[in-house]
Amino acid sequence: MLRVTAAGLMCPLLLASCGGSKKPVVVGSKNGTEQMLLGEIVAQHLERRLGRPVERRLGLGDTAILYQSMLSGDVGIYPEYTGLIEADILKEQANPDPQIVLARVRQEMARVAQIEVLDSLGFDSPSAMVVRASGLEKIASLSEAAKTDKRWKMGFPYEFQSRSDGYKQLSSYRLSSESPRILDPAQLFPALEKGDVDMIATRATDGHLTSPDWKILADDRKVFPSYEACLLVRQDLIAAEPALRPALAELSRKFTADAMRKANAEVDVAHRPVAAVAADFLAQAGLR
Repeated sequence: MLRVTAAGLMCPLLLASCGGSKKPVVVGSKNGTEQMLLGEIVAQHLERRLGRPVERRLGLGDTAILYQSMLSGDVGIYPEYTGLIEADILKEQANPDPQIVLARVRQEMARVAQIEVLDSLGFDSPSAMVVRASGLEKIASLSEAAKTDKRWKMGFPYEFQSRSDGYKQLSSYRLSSESPRILDPAQLFPALEKGDVDMIATRATDGHLTSPDWKILADDRKVFPSYEACLLVRQDLIAAEPALRPALAELSRKFTADAMRKANAEVDVAHRPVAAVAADFLAQAGLR
């Protein structure tokens, strides 16, 4: 009778110990609006599916910082782009075929970093060169822009200037231009509006592009690689959390470029809180 009682007393203690030993799920992100919004969407979704709080480390910095955070175990999940993984992490020239890029980064990230690259979230967000829509109606592509006698005043964020698949790729169009101005991402559209610059580098899903005031010049020579949005997840976290993979799989293909652009605009243009926009997105996707 004593043995049964002791066992009965030990069971709750063991269960509590097991429950308390679960490794925390930490969702990180880079410091752009889109990355922080994706990180918050992932965190809110996992809190509902796992039934416990998820730790957020959003806005940590650039790709290099997030990748190191993944390697060290400080972050378990973060949103990234396939082309950027290949260029910035693997230090390879990105293939123009999105499916080849995905297969390559999936294989190499598992091999060198024990990180899994999940299926695409559903949208591509490559680099985009943007100009004012008015006054440039006859110019639709970067090749056409290069044929004009205009000397372009360009504005770039530092990341675009430094990436191997950014300014270096754009230079193949041989656009006549002054030395590019390096701007904080938040300064790009105000500088374009004021006329301080007349062409900027941003992303195809930038929220400001919901306005008809701006237009993207087509990358008709396809020099910019595909940037399919995906989630990076540590393999040991997946192994420790059986419910994690199916929960994250629910987010696959739930996004479109247009929906992401509108969500970004809610934050950057309408100035709504990231958490509120993330909650709305999950509700609209049928995941609340």
